[in-house]
Amino acid sequence: MAADMTSQVLDGMKRPDDIRNIGIAAHIDHGKTTFSDNLLAGAGMISQELAGKQRALDFDEEEAERGITIYSANVSMVHEVQNKPHLINLIDTPGHVDFGGEVTRAMRAVDGVVVLACAVEGCMPQTETVLRQALKERVKPVLFINKVDRLIKELQLTPEQMQERFVKIIANVNKMIRSYSPEEFKDKWQVSVQNGSVAFGSAYQNWALSVDYMKKKGVSFKDVYDFYQKDDMKGLLKAAPLHEPVLDMVVDHLPAPIDAQKYRIPKLWHGDIDSEAGKSLITGNPNGPLVFVVTKVIIDPQAGEIAYGRVFSGTLKKGSEVKLINADTSARTQQIVLAKGGSRLVVDSVPAGNIAGIVGLKAAHAGETVTTADIEGFEAISHLFEPVVSKAIEAKNPQDLPKLIEVLRQLSKEDPTLKVTINQETGENIIAGLGELHLEIKEHLITREKGIDIVTSDPIVVYRETVAKESPKVVGKSPNRHNHLHVIVEPMTDQMFDAITNGDVPEVKVRKKNLKEVVESLTTAGMDRDKAKKVKEIYNGNMFIDGTRGIVYINEIIELVLESFREVMNGGPYGKEPCGKMIVTLKDAKLHEDSIHRGPAQIIPAMRNSIYNAMLTAGTILYEPIQTMRIDAPIEYLGAVSKLVQSNRGQLVDTEQGDGVLTITARVPVAESFGFTGALRESTRGRGAWFLVDQNFEPLPRELLNGVVAKIRQRKGMKAELPVPELD
Repeated sequence: MAADMTSQVLDGMKRPDDIRNIGIAAHIDHGKTTFSDNLLAGAGMISQELAGKQRALDFDEEEAERGITIYSANVSMVHEVQNKPHLINLIDTPGHVDFGGEVTRAMRAVDGVVVLACAVEGCMPQTETVLRQALKERVKPVLFINKVDRLIKELQLTPEQMQERFVKIIANVNKMIRSYSPEEFKDKWQVSVQNGSVAFGSAYQNWALSVDYMKKKGVSFKDVYDFYQKDDMKGLLKAAPLHEPVLDMVVDHLPAPIDAQKYRIPKLWHGDIDSEAGKSLITGNPNGPLVFVVTKVIIDPQAGEIAYGRVFSGTLKKGSEVKLINADTSARTQQIVLAKGGSRLVVDSVPAGNIAGIVGLKAAHAGETVTTADIEGFEAISHLFEPVVSKAIEAKNPQDLPKLIEVLRQLSKEDPTLKVTINQETGENIIAGLGELHLEIKEHLITREKGIDIVTSDPIVVYRETVAKESPKVVGKSPNRHNHLHVIVEPMTDQMFDAITNGDVPEVKVRKKNLKEVVESLTTAGMDRDKAKKVKEIYNGNMFIDGTRGIVYINEIIELVLESFREVMNGGPYGKEPCGKMIVTLKDAKLHEDSIHRGPAQIIPAMRNSIYNAMLTAGTILYEPIQTMRIDAPIEYLGAVSKLVQSNRGQLVDTEQGDGVLTITARVPVAESFGFTGALRESTRGRGAWFLVDQNFEPLPRELLNGVVAKIRQRKGMKAELPVPELD
């Protein structure tokens, strides 16, 4: 970052009205990183000649080799509108669905998003996914229709035909905004060419137009055609350089932090809005208590762990003593940094409304709330898709095992969508991710960057254990037989599970300070208010209710009970697979009056066994992950694609035909999807492609249950016999 640019950025940080925190998001290969390059070139941060080729924000070696964005990247730039400088804090995000967690976490840090849609392909599945992720975090969108040069040069469309295509893309985006926006923004956040919240152009050839810019500069779409007919790209670039209309649109249509926090904070933070910290958060007060939310952790070889995130209140300063709410620990900020792509700038302080990094927070994970106040933490960052594919991973050389374990811990901190289970006794460790590519990238990183030779298993599906019906009341006895815990388990309603999945009901441990907010969210989702008041924790799509009455020592054992609840929810009785969509209720307890007889060694196994036995009595079932996918292929391959889907235990949901292209919506179990890409290419002679639209869990067919459970148990070294309830 040049010296004058640095001083402009540092100056801009202090003017919250003139700050715009934005993300760039789109379906894979719709041109985000090339687009971001051009914005950097316009701000004078890279050369104009290299814009679109340098991929300045794809600074990782793996990204450069594969030509795709894997990690989100932050950079700050300054843009003038009517001679007034504005600070643009930009985060470029990946488009591949396997790296969607990077998009979700980035959306916590920003207030606005530029969604790119390809003028040729239109809205694709990941366009919808990134919009869902943004709107879930109350991030306002604007639209850029990219690759217009292909409509002019390759497809040779007339201006009228091109306008029809634009109208269709805009209508699709607005339909998505209406579907996923909070009620108050369904109309307010609609994008349109007329109001200037839509721009179009070519990131590859570095030009763009919007209605506002055409009026301001007197450039028309006819002029664009003329430049193309004359093959005068330099003239077009001079008349309408991409960064000007796009960043004008960002400044005019996306909110400043102090405006966005008024409606974002009540959704993302469930503390007392009328408290000192609450008022400071709503107004983005730089003089209030510090509240910083971590959205990304990177491990830097020189600096160590750097926690990047958003300063929502107060001022982040070097050397401050801070609290980490979730980790329940304190730390001192060693350094404050600003990101500039692959490097960083060390600064003394960063006020509210900005995106920055902290060096020195070893306990920080994405979603952590760092503060100087005594407050409740921000709502957990919830990802749209869960890890559904896992692999066993071992060090080829046993001497590398400690190093591998350390690297796996680092990876899980950097990427919370990667679930790591470490077994130091056997040396076998499990990594679970969003897809085959997600895991492949992590394996390459371990081998290439960390220098560890590894051996991995074939991909394994991650299932969910749950119950088919409500269990009878089952008792669990402590090893000393002095404590009896009576439990029932029952399936959760679809309405409640959807509310938790969508973030309408927060996944939290219920405390006095958040009780009111949790009860309100549960009653809105359909639960009886009296029952809602007894909920003690919502964890990984499951719920624990304390249904006891008048038990003298219940408050002394409740933390141990919840610890045991979480342990079982992380691994059920059938195959130690995660549990889901289940309510566990402690109905009664008989406890020894002497605390020495009701410690962790007594209460935890009693609770664990009672939940296990209740699940087995009710009838444990497995849910398997199902992918809803969009398959594009020429029409003549309808039969081949249908046969492929059905041979993979899938089903066709919808079929559309248009312009010689077939678009199929299909549902395929993840267990049958490994190698699907290659099989589809083979069936369509290389002309078919598929994209993930959605993911959910459904009951595994009964005829497959025993075989799948047996394989899981064998793989995990468990007894071959299926467990049966052990009832006294």
